[in-house]
Amino acid sequence: MLLKFFFTFTKIGLFTIGGGYAVIPLIEREIIAKGWLTTDEFYEILPITESLPGVFATNLAAMVGYKMSGIKGGIVAALGTVIAPFLIIVLIAVFFNRFADNIWVAKAFKAIRPAAVALIVAPCYAAFKANKLNRFTIGIPLAALLLMWQFGFSPIWVIILGATGGITYNIIKARTY
Repeated sequence: MLLKFFFTFTKIGLFTIGGGYAVIPLIEREIIAKGWLTTDEFYEILPITESLPGVFATNLAAMVGYKMSGIKGGIVAALGTVIAPFLIIVLIAVFFNRFADNIWVAKAFKAIRPAAVALIVAPCYAAFKANKLNRFTIGIPLAALLLMWQFGFSPIWVIILGATGGITYNIIKARTY
């Protein structure tokens, strides 16, 4: 099982262009297709991994690996996401000066940008649908965005406020049932 984790997450790390949120559709498709997690389980761990410090894709891989096989699974899955991109970056660093001025390389990088944006927007839409957001619940991330953008709130405080609000809401909800 650990070898499957490693190769699955190496493949994800190797073919993820755009980083961060662009990795979500690939991980989701692989994890759910293999039956490692259900869609609901995947979207339950997604916000947890988003709030952890560090590289998002690695956090998500580690969380999935941990959920499936404990600490060893988490470590192996995280290493799988890191090794391939690390080697690619090393190769690019070694050879970049030779190709930096090549017009075809510049055009290829420009062509990749819209695909990376689409890879980021797609999981946002999927998360919106999976979490059954409505007018009230969509107001929460919009309020968080407003607090950070217009009022200069630190994202750390927004996360703390969100966690506190979520815990409080669930405590109140549990008492009413």
